[in-house]
Amino acid sequence: MKNLFYAIIALLLIGCGQEEKKDYVTFSGKITNKNSDSLVISSREHKYSKTIQVNEDGSFNDTLKIAGGVYQIYDGGEASRLFLKNGYELSMTLDTKEFDESISFTGIGSENSNFLAEKVLLEEKMFDFEIDEMDQAQLKTKMAEINSEVNKFIDSKQGLDTAVVSTARQDIKSTIKSYSGYLGDLIALRTNLPKGAPSPVFSNYENHAGGTTSLDELKGKFVYIDVWATWCAPCKYEIPFLKEVEADFHDQNIQFVSVSIDRPKDHEKWVNMVTEKELGGVQLMADNDWQSKWVKDYYINGIPRFILVDPDGNIVSPDAPRPSSPQLRTMLQELL
Repeated sequence: MKNLFYAIIALLLIGCGQEEKKDYVTFSGKITNKNSDSLVISSREHKYSKTIQVNEDGSFNDTLKIAGGVYQIYDGGEASRLFLKNGYELSMTLDTKEFDESISFTGIGSENSNFLAEKVLLEEKMFDFEIDEMDQAQLKTKMAEINSEVNKFIDSKQGLDTAVVSTARQDIKSTIKSYSGYLGDLIALRTNLPKGAPSPVFSNYENHAGGTTSLDELKGKFVYIDVWATWCAPCKYEIPFLKEVEADFHDQNIQFVSVSIDRPKDHEKWVNMVTEKELGGVQLMADNDWQSKWVKDYYINGIPRFILVDPDGNIVSPDAPRPSSPQLRTMLQELL
């Protein structure tokens, strides 16, 4: 009985000496050159969003009760990623003038978020290369090298949460796939649609003004084509710039054409938007949205996309500058 008594006392003493594990994250820090008076922590996966107030001196302090995982932090200007798990005590420092280069974490769990920040810098460096002289085989080799280097970096880090490692590997896999597709399309454009080659043509596209229009009908003028859709936010961003360019070059030998690749179910939406926003130039709708032959011939897998064709129907650029880019005006001034 005496031994049992001491055993119980020992267990009680051990229990009293153990700190209860927190079921929340303590998150604090200091931001230099703050962009706003708040930070937003969010995650689509976990359907979570919380705004943290930032004091006048850039300091902040709050608690977060969350599901463990990778979250985004947005300061009103730029965004980064961090790994959060209940029980963590994280402190972050950041100078927005050098956002990615300066973000740093200390405290319990900081190794995971610091890893994510380092990975961003590595990937920015690895993906900073030119494809002007590359063919598809060389691009594939380059992507394999990047994949190997990033995975070596992941392997070199010890003591990380397994969820962070898993997410990092999946992220680089997805990024490689995305870059390979995007850059591969650019190489295909350069290879298969070189400057001076006959442009692929569309025929009998519905014209908002009535009837139909074919590209061949526009020969005799340069044709600047905007490929867009009513649901595309970056496309709509370009509209005011396109109107300005149209106005500035209205008396020149150039025709501005917008080709919508909206699906048939959005036909009325296209009709109404062109009218309501008073879109200029020739407003057309492709005959089979993304599956239109002309769209495929130009390797259009993302929009907006801008194409410039010369008066003889030959390609000037299969991926011309956007209206918002000063390069477009320079190009047109040299041609017209």
